[in-house]
This record gives sequence, structure tokens and C-alpha cells, in this order.
Amino acid sequence: MLQTNPTYKWLCSLMCLLLLLAPQAFASDITSLKELSKEANAIIRSEETVFTVNSINSGTLRFKTTITILNENGDHKATLYVPYNKMSKVTNISGTSYDRFGKRIKKLKSSDIKDVSAISSISVYEDSRVKIASLEYSVYPYTVEFEYEVSESNMMFYPSLYPQDEEKLAVEKASLQVLVPQGSKLRYLENSHAPKAKVTQTATHQAYTWEVSNLKPVSREPYGPAFSEMVPMVLTAPNEFEVDGYRGSMETWKDFGLWINKLNNGRDKLPAETVAKLQQLTANAKSTEEKIRLVYDYMQGKTRYVSIQLGIGSWQPFEASFVDSKGYGDCKALSVYTQAMLKAVGVDSYYALIRAGEGTPDIKTEFPSSQFNHAILGVPMAQDTMWLECTSQTEAAGYNGSFTGDRHALLITPEGGKLVKTTAYGANDNLQIRSISAKVDEAGGAVAKVSTRYTGIQQESRDRVITNRKPEDQRKWLYENTSAPPFEIGKYSLTQKKDRIPSVTEDLELSLRQCATISGKRMFINPNLMSKWTHVPNQKEKRLTDVVRTLAYLDVDTVEIEVPVGYTVEYQPRDVEHKSVFGEYSATVKVNGQRLTYVRRMQMNKGRFAPESFAQLVEFYNKIIKSDAEQVVFVKNVQ
Repeated sequence: MLQTNPTYKWLCSLMCLLLLLAPQAFASDITSLKELSKEANAIIRSEETVFTVNSINSGTLRFKTTITILNENGDHKATLYVPYNKMSKVTNISGTSYDRFGKRIKKLKSSDIKDVSAISSISVYEDSRVKIASLEYSVYPYTVEFEYEVSESNMMFYPSLYPQDEEKLAVEKASLQVLVPQGSKLRYLENSHAPKAKVTQTATHQAYTWEVSNLKPVSREPYGPAFSEMVPMVLTAPNEFEVDGYRGSMETWKDFGLWINKLNNGRDKLPAETVAKLQQLTANAKSTEEKIRLVYDYMQGKTRYVSIQLGIGSWQPFEASFVDSKGYGDCKALSVYTQAMLKAVGVDSYYALIRAGEGTPDIKTEFPSSQFNHAILGVPMAQDTMWLECTSQTEAAGYNGSFTGDRHALLITPEGGKLVKTTAYGANDNLQIRSISAKVDEAGGAVAKVSTRYTGIQQESRDRVITNRKPEDQRKWLYENTSAPPFEIGKYSLTQKKDRIPSVTEDLELSLRQCATISGKRMFINPNLMSKWTHVPNQKEKRLTDVVRTLAYLDVDTVEIEVPVGYTVEYQPRDVEHKSVFGEYSATVKVNGQRLTYVRRMQMNKGRFAPESFAQLVEFYNKIIKSDAEQVVFVKNVQ
């Protein structure tokens, strides 16, 4: 069988690519193309975005792109998605694909363009739709061209320059141009990799233009910053805007909050009978927090979440009376409904906008604009703010967690918008506290009872298991997510405690087939039965980006193992302690007769650290792996 050299295959692909890119519209500098194609799945040959602001409530977006797909991992770039709604009209979608020799494969027909609901699976009221056109092909490389135009009447959103929006994507050239009427202002934010704006004048408009070229593929390093920090990005936004007849300003966060206030004004009215019911419900509450919990529990039991994306309804909540009657609403409506119920029992609260999502980067606080995707409720308390996630029927009152925690929210006060931080969770909030009691038999097997208390962010996965899985699926999940020597699960239980720092207690009865290894008269036991660290990130010669750790936590394991009568300890590891800017680790072993007691403590910090500290993180993890592998040796007394 003929063996193909990988380098030869790459060169062949490159030559085909050069053939494809040689003619006319695809012409380029061969040297730069060779560099761009290395480690790339696709190359954006050209991308042009032109946004013309006609007035405070009218604009036109023109977009054109040419993309060369190099392999199957780049195929998704051959599909175009154009979202729209009743405040936008899509026109002139066109597209063409070319094979590796520049020969046209296909030209889009109107019947090739799908028009589907954007979010219908979770939406009751919506007009959000998306046009989808695909020109995927099975022989690489191939090139696609797309072009479209959108007329906008929602002028809250201006386009951004962010062509290199994923790893292993190269950009030969891309540009953004925003034209605003003479006398108007354009606000923009350029990150550290972005070019500076070029400002020119026409008879009617002022044009701001940004251009980038020859951007090589970028890959995130382990524990690296958000991808958007590593590539050029320019955000643009208006000062004044209008949406569906509602005029506003986002020149400051205060101004934007005043616009939201205008949308929400008068929507917190409840029927008199509901007010009376709530007042009766909370009549015996001994504290404000108890009142909040009672109202929150009532809301969770009465409502369900649906998405509402209809015109200004994308921003304006339904009335509280509507939610009270129908029993459903989106994040905006449910937050206003909960706010109205708290008001009925004498508790003040504030509607808040936030960018939600686990791992989602925080908003750019220095750039007032519409960067949010969610609404929650903030209740001022004596010492802090109690946050309420109003779309969940199961979440604990006051818990932000990984979805909305440790980020900025825009609190909507009567005086306007105010940026505040949501709850940040430290190591002592995100606990895994485990106790294990095991008894080893002569063959090295064992029976063990394990009790683990998870709190904060560390309990979230098990909270979802309790909420979303049936008992038989819970057991399956436990098998897949329990790290231990070969085992069988006997009885198990998962018990929740709802609090501002919620917890889940997991109790397991395990049969361990190989808790100890027998060799002649010796018994070898690794006392770290369930918390071995295994992952060390790859270390390059030179780290380029900061080290970012976003989760702080503390794990403590206390393991007691009883060995059979007749064995005495021959070797036990020394106590160890490792310290680093990233965290602390300690492990101790004590043997008293037939009882071995092992205590392991591992705390990890969150923060942003200099690139050169990455070597320290790798060293720290390697030390932990070595310590976690230590064994205690027992020898059998021979009479």
C-alpha cells in the first residue's frame, strides 16, 4: 500500500489552493497565503461590512465575504446565517461556490435559502427569524462568496469588526466602515490588537473605517484569556437611538438605564387579590430575607419560562398582571413580576440587565452599549445584594452561581442605570468536603461508605442531576462521574439544601474491587481513593498570554481505611505541603494499628497571572500528581 507523506499532502493541498486563488477575484500574494494557511481550517479572503446610518431610526448594512475552506473543520464557514425580525428587512442575498481550480460549483437560488424561526422551541411570542444558506462542498479546498443587505429600523445595535471569531481561522483582509450623518457622533472601542479608525468626510456623512490584513490563525493557550482578547476587535455604538418609537441614549450607563426605565414604567401592577394573597403569605415572616424567599418560592411554583421576542418585546417586559394571569413569561417579564410581588409586601428591588452564561466574558464596562442577554432582579440588603434568577423553577434564592455570578450587571434605578458587581464566589464558597470509611479484605477488595458535601459552583452539576434526571439516570450519571478504583454502587442518595450558597450531599455505598494491591506478604494502598489530580496542561517554550483561572475552590478529603488484622505498616509517606500563587496543597498520613487516616487538602485560587507564571502552574500540578500517587505499604506478620 502506498504511504503518503503528511508534508507532501499539505504541499499538494497548498498548490491546489494557490490554483484556486490565482484568478482575478482570488488573486493574492503567494508568500502570505502560504503563511496564512498553516494550521488554518479556513481563510477569510475578504470581508467587507458597510453600515450607513440614515437617521436615528434607520440604517442599512451591506456585507460581503469570500472564504476559502481548507478542510472539513472549516465547513461551517460555508453556511451563512442572517438573523432578522419585524424591525429589519433582508434583501439581495447571493452566494456562489468555486472548486479548487476556480470553476464555479453552484450559484445560490432563492429556493436554496431557508427561512426559519430563530428560537421557536422556547418561544411563545416571537418574530425573530434567520435566513440560512449553505454552500458546503466535499472536495477541498473550495471557496464560497456571500453577499447580502439588511435595512434596519432598530438602531440600538451597530456592527463590530471581529472577523477572526474562532481558532484556526486566518484572515487575508477584512474591513468595517460606519457612516454617520454629518453632525452625529459615533462611539467605538478598539481593543489592543485593532487598528485605529481612519476618518474621512463625504458630502452627507462622516466615515469611520477599520481594516485588518494577514491575520494568522490563533489558538488559545491552556488557561488563556477570552479569545476576543487575542484578536482584533472593534465595537461601535450610537449615542442616540430609537427602537419601535422609543427614543433613548446610551452615551452613559445612566442614560441607557433611563431608557429601560421608560420601557418598564407602569408594568408592575398586580391584581388586588394577588396582593392580598402575598401579604397573607408573608404575614408571619420574621425577616426581610424570609419574605423574599417566600415570594420567590411562590413565583417559582406559579410560573414557567418562555422566550418573548416580538418587536420592542425583545426589550420591554409584559405586564406583571399578564404573567400573574397566564403563568409564564421571559426573563424580563418574570423579573418585573417578581419585583411587583416584592413591592406588594414592602420589599424594594431593582430590575437588572446582565450578560449571562457560564464562561461568558464580562461586558466592556468602559463602553456603554447594549451588551446584555438576560435580566435578573437585585434586592438590596443591609450588607449586600440578594440576586434572584427569575427564570428558574428550582434555583436557590440569592444564588448567582456560574450563570450570572462575578460579573457586572446594570441595575435599573429610578435615577437611571448603575453598574454593580454580582456575587463573586471564593474557595470557601465552592467546597468539596468528602469523608470515606473503607474496610479492606485479605484479597485487596473493600467496602466503603462515602459522604461528600458539594457547595456553590461545585454543587451545580449534581443539582442538575437531581432536577433533570430520573433515579435510573442518576445512577448511570454517578457511574460515569465517580472517580475511584473499579467499583460497584450499592445504595446512593443525593440531598439538596437550598441557600444563598446551596449544597448537595452525595452519599454512596461502594464495593471496591481493588482498593489495595497484594504482592507476596505486602499490601500496597494508595489512600487517595477518589481525588487524584491527573491533568497537566501542555507547556510551550514561551507562554504568550496571561494565565487566567476563573474558579476558586477547596477540596478536603478525609479517608479512613481499616486493613486486615496481622498487617503492620512498613512505609508511610511523609507529610507534604506545596504552595504556589495558584493555590495550596497538603497531605498527611497517620497509621494507628489497623487504621490508616489520610487527609488531603487542595485549594485553588482564581485570578489573572503573568505569562511567565505558567511554568509555576505546571510545576504545582506535577507536584500534586506525584503526591497523589504516594502509597502506604503494609507487611503481613508471618508467625
